[in-house]
Amino acid sequence: MRMRTAATLAALLTAGLVPLAGTASAAPAKYADDFNGDGYRDLATAAPGATVGGKARAGAVVVTYGSKSGVKASSRTVVTQNSAGVPGTAEKDDAFGSALAFGDLNRDGYADLVVGSEGEDGEAGSVTIVWGSKKGLTGGRIVADPARSSHTRFGMSLAVGDFSADGRADLAVGSTGADIQIFRGGFTKTHGAASRTWVVPSMKTGSGYGSRSLAAGDINGDGVADLVVSGAIRAGNGEYIEANLVYLGGASRPRALRTLVSGGGDLAVLGDVNGDGYDDVVTSYPTFYGSKAGPGTVSVYLGSAHDISPTPQAALTQDSPGVPGTTRASGTSSFGDSLSVGDVDGDGYADVAVGTPYETVGSAWQTGTVTVLRGSAAGLTGAGSTRWTQNTPGVPDLDEDNEFFGSAVRLADLNGDGKADLAVGARYENGGQGAVWSLRGSSTGLTTTGAVSFGATSVGLPGSWSQLGMVFGQ
Repeated sequence: MRMRTAATLAALLTAGLVPLAGTASAAPAKYADDFNGDGYRDLATAAPGATVGGKARAGAVVVTYGSKSGVKASSRTVVTQNSAGVPGTAEKDDAFGSALAFGDLNRDGYADLVVGSEGEDGEAGSVTIVWGSKKGLTGGRIVADPARSSHTRFGMSLAVGDFSADGRADLAVGSTGADIQIFRGGFTKTHGAASRTWVVPSMKTGSGYGSRSLAAGDINGDGVADLVVSGAIRAGNGEYIEANLVYLGGASRPRALRTLVSGGGDLAVLGDVNGDGYDDVVTSYPTFYGSKAGPGTVSVYLGSAHDISPTPQAALTQDSPGVPGTTRASGTSSFGDSLSVGDVDGDGYADVAVGTPYETVGSAWQTGTVTVLRGSAAGLTGAGSTRWTQNTPGVPDLDEDNEFFGSAVRLADLNGDGKADLAVGARYENGGQGAVWSLRGSSTGLTTTGAVSFGATSVGLPGSWSQLGMVFGQ
């Protein structure tokens, strides 16, 4: 019998945890992203274009620590490959921070940060674990690439979850190759993973392909993390099509469950949008100049005890009823270029934040917007959606050309009030410096009361081309 209440489910979703059968959470840390163990979730923000030690585009990650009042620029840690205890050395074009994930990998009660550097060693790529502690993030170790000759950009996508049902957090790593490397839990500060397994999703390989995104959640409610891989797969006619591959976690290794085609294969995130206790798969298919036809689309596939729906419960565009904005007249839209799932108003249904960073607002070309779509008992809906820009009253700053507000989005409860707050990145703010905004969740939805914004220089990064806000940990 299913005994989870809506309140319990909402708490799990807010915590970002996948429950284990017979235990309270997937890891000893209360939250999968509480790096200093103070009981508040933290915000990890990448600046992969940052200059470090005179090396252009070496990359950095800024962690702003959550608190009763949310995040602020002054309470932070900046991590680079030149940081004390972090392995490696900052080099030109490493792009440290090109992908982020988190979880308590060594089971010490503090969340750890996983950082991908897809440009390391001429795009061979690398993955670094930075350890959490009472003092925040400090020290780290490299996750060795076991198949370096078969791919490039190792670490271009990341996900953490207990995929093997043993109570320990595993690490999934994507690359331009066909294989997803899964490192079994058992990480320590002096040793790597206990063992390695992998899934072979038959992705199109090579530059620009491979596993574009990885996402973890519990689709069938069995307490074991499941994995969704986004990319391009070979169809029966030999052509490649965008798709999301769903794998169910299990005692040996994740097993293939279903291929989701209609929602595209650019990006996927997981969360319970209809409040039934099963995580749903939210996918996006943004369209850009001349490359893909039609409007950008966000689709939702509902989870259940035995499977995931093969067809989407909803496929929303900016032309859908209730969704603010309009698809570009040219038929292209970046709607869905970034996604995140979280319960903004605490009603037990996960909402979806959708970034549209290339959207023009008024005369501001490619200034960018973020739309929050509402979850409900029936699933995701356009009704009650809200749209946020830098010109929204109460949001700091103003819309300007080529800022790309919505480059990254993240819904997470950063002030501990049980409602997800919205973080928004704009990677080209102030000529490429980049910036981050945080808007608080409330019982009536997002509010600009107490809104926070900070740029690259205010968190100690160089002003030129840091691209802060290009990626958030999810």
